[in-house]
Amino acid sequence: MTTLTLPARARAQLTCAGIRVERGGRTVLHDVEMKVSPGSRWGVVGENGRGKSTLLHVLAGLLAPDAGTVHRVGTLALAEQEMPAEDERTVGDFVDEHLADARAALRNLDTAAEALAAECPGAEQAYADALEAAQALDAWDADRRVDVALDGLGAVSDRARRLATLSVGQRYRIRLACLLGAEYDFLLLDEPTNHLDLAGLDYLTARLRAHPGGVVVVSHDRALLADVATTILDLDPTRDGRPAVHGGGYAGYREGREAELARWEEEYEQQRSEHHRLQQALSEAQNRQITGWRPGKGTGKHQRATRAGALVRSVHRRQDDLERHKVTAPVPPQRLSLPGLPARPGVVLLRAEEVTVDGRLHRAASLSVTSGDRLAVTGPNGAGKSTLLSVLAGRLSPGTGRVHRARGVRLRLLGQESPRAAHRRARDLYEAHTAQLVTAGVLKEGEVVGLGSLGLLTSRDADKPVAELSVGQQRRLDLALAVAARPHVLLLDEPTNHLSIALVDELTEALRTTYAAVILATHDRQMQRDISTWPRLTLSRDRSTDTEGVAETVTR
Repeated sequence: MTTLTLPARARAQLTCAGIRVERGGRTVLHDVEMKVSPGSRWGVVGENGRGKSTLLHVLAGLLAPDAGTVHRVGTLALAEQEMPAEDERTVGDFVDEHLADARAALRNLDTAAEALAAECPGAEQAYADALEAAQALDAWDADRRVDVALDGLGAVSDRARRLATLSVGQRYRIRLACLLGAEYDFLLLDEPTNHLDLAGLDYLTARLRAHPGGVVVVSHDRALLADVATTILDLDPTRDGRPAVHGGGYAGYREGREAELARWEEEYEQQRSEHHRLQQALSEAQNRQITGWRPGKGTGKHQRATRAGALVRSVHRRQDDLERHKVTAPVPPQRLSLPGLPARPGVVLLRAEEVTVDGRLHRAASLSVTSGDRLAVTGPNGAGKSTLLSVLAGRLSPGTGRVHRARGVRLRLLGQESPRAAHRRARDLYEAHTAQLVTAGVLKEGEVVGLGSLGLLTSRDADKPVAELSVGQQRRLDLALAVAARPHVLLLDEPTNHLSIALVDELTEALRTTYAAVILATHDRQMQRDISTWPRLTLSRDRSTDTEGVAETVTR
């Protein structure tokens, strides 16, 4: 009979302790500890380059850590972000690989049944063992489970189709369906919401919540983390340099992270203030030693000597105090600091009347905003959301209708994707941009905001050529350039693309309080929840003609 790998179910364990991984002389992971048990669902978060995918490889046994231990009991499957494009296997081959144990269990059961019927020695025990294995794998239902998952994720179910003929998204959905259908004890998923539509996202969320085993999800999808994760592992920097673990799911992570960051910032500022006070005290003592010890005329030599010694001792004492007091708290991570965006009360800043664009926005859309207004533009892909924002920004002319912008209004659009990366330093590009705004009379000298004060790029990253920045860092620079003009109207097209969870939360909060008018288009489910009270302009496709469709009335 074929040897099987059986799930451990309630006995399953996946733990790691003291994990350290170094790459190219840089510590990628340090002192990571996790205990994943059946029914627990971990979310792993952090900026790009923090080692999230590396951690999954360590847990799966694909990468040996430089230090630490990993203990595994039970079956495990890993879904990485990338899949090979050249794959000669069929969909059926891929399904068979993931259901190999279930297939073998049924074959073993048939063999054992034949031996039992033939009254072979030991057949009864062999049959009992084979039946127990098939039941543990629920082997009879395995194919149905995969088919249900393929349908729920909107994946190709034709077992004869070659994977190489399918899109990246289709291949990814097939693999995800196989992992869900095989019912492993542990699922390790790297950005599993990539390539899923709303129906697929809902299906995945429900399946992960119902999964009886353990789940570890690396994701920037805040809605998935909010709906699925029971525990969050945060790999971003902390005061003590160790990864932080937050209970209470995503809400607990946000609350805990905010409280920890506030304590960190308070401790850092207290240490800096005390260090500055001691520096001043030393400077004053040194000045007294140089100028203050000389007594007036008629003072005896003994008094002069006594005074000089006291001043020297005072200087030495303050030097010792300063030496003992070092700023031990590391510099806290940056926070977004959106500049004050101006208001123009009583003025309609932007108005669109019956706007259409041939081939891209077929039905007329109308809107108007004043300072402080909020508007969410929603709708499926192809409904014309980006087209409408481009028309409002003046980058695209409407086919019919008109757009009116108030005289002197400052309006900026943050597009979905970054423009071609330049070889100039990010800081130089930003400063040239603000200088041009001043020259053009858009800004006055006193209105210019320095790049460093926005909390979007570190000084080190600001000194890099734009082409060397990560996609997320380039997106941060795009946002900096957009708000540098201190716009009265801010147009945001999928603003969460490539941004970290922390920055998206900070941006969402900043948009709630700014005096500028904000028009925002997004598919981000958590951001849609966060701005659920905003008025909405919903664009929809006309299914009968398969063209972009109706702009529904704005709900206020």
